[in-house]
Amino acid sequence: MIYTDTVSEVDRWARERGLDRPSNSSNQIIKLMEEVGELSAAYNKGQQNKVIDSIGDIQIVLIILCMQLGLGYQMSLDEAYKQIKYRKGKMINGSFVKDEDLEER
Repeated sequence: MIYTDTVSEVDRWARERGLDRPSNSSNQIIKLMEEVGELSAAYNKGQQNKVIDSIGDIQIVLIILCMQLGLGYQMSLDEAYKQIKYRKGKMINGSFVKDEDLEER
């Protein structure tokens, strides 16, 4: 399945279940944190199948959250990429630190 088709399917699935209401967005944030916790636990235990499932669950939660907030998932991703595509920085202890944060040190 093409990625945009999957996003549309998640959108349809959520609407059919009434998850598209803006009033549900705070619950969706809580769900996102639960899913991130599950990802962390699966990663730490080396459970590859659960890592894959958790990453997918996180994306589904984000798609639904975007819907609830009246934002496009793809648009949000595109905007985030525009912010980082020319970003410079360096790796410190296994994490990318952008130049502007290095200047604050």
